[in-house]
Amino acid sequence: MKDFITISEHNSETIQELLDLAVTLKDEWKNGGNQPILKNKTLAMIFQKPSLRTRVSFDMGMRHLGGDALYLSPAEIGLGKRESIADIARVMAGYVDILMARVFEHAHVESLAAWSDIPVINGLSDYNHPCQAMADALTIQEEFGSLKGLNVTFVGDGNNVAVSLMHVCAKLGANFTIANPEGYDIREKALTIGQEIASQNNCTLTQLRNPHEAVKDADVIYTDTWTSMGQEEETLRRQQVFPPYQVNPQLVAEARPHVIIMHCLPAHRGEEITDAVADGPHSRLFPQAHNRLHAQKAILARLLGAA
Repeated sequence: MKDFITISEHNSETIQELLDLAVTLKDEWKNGGNQPILKNKTLAMIFQKPSLRTRVSFDMGMRHLGGDALYLSPAEIGLGKRESIADIARVMAGYVDILMARVFEHAHVESLAAWSDIPVINGLSDYNHPCQAMADALTIQEEFGSLKGLNVTFVGDGNNVAVSLMHVCAKLGANFTIANPEGYDIREKALTIGQEIASQNNCTLTQLRNPHEAVKDADVIYTDTWTSMGQEEETLRRQQVFPPYQVNPQLVAEARPHVIIMHCLPAHRGEEITDAVADGPHSRLFPQAHNRLHAQKAILARLLGAA
């Protein structure tokens, strides 16, 4: 495994091995701390978009494993503007051991990986969010023991988070359903890839418009903001389109009694999710956020040959 750019590029066995490693590292951390398996290793974190969870979880993950992390703001690099991505990748490969990039355009992180001799991690792109999906899968696995045969429903925009969640569900044998308004579907390319993976693992992918139909028999309900970073000019229009897709107590009551609620955060409370749900007994929002740390430790350790 050279890079971690998408979920779909790795086979099901690799995804499960990463989850198992995340469990091991999490248990180790809770029982006195991790071994310094990344001592003398440095992660460079390139940001085009601001972040709370991505920055802190990667930084602390490296520290917990004995390594170091270097934050590079948008102003410091100007990815593809001040300097070409190819040049940045080759320069950074001489300074650090691994790169993580949180970008707007997926092509940018693909270019970093293509030109770099060191591992590259996709910390988020407009196409997908694979590190988030690994934390999501870890959270679901902790709750139910396995994803195989579960029903996971995403309610809202067919965005980058939905793509990676769909792909990790398909890799691990969970049935994935999305309910979204017309015009906000998952990209056709990503859906085709998801269907191919699902067919190999005996699970299903379903697209619906009606959120009430989508949550029937759901073990997991997942949602995200209606307007992501970079879509601010669409805010008013999205606020008119998405209210029927709010995850509220009434919608949750239509799912299975043991359903858990997930959200990648940040949440726009009162829009895609209500306080009663986000802070209620079904919510796993904060264990899910904390699992970013542990899932990413596994990715870092594997890419750097320490596990």
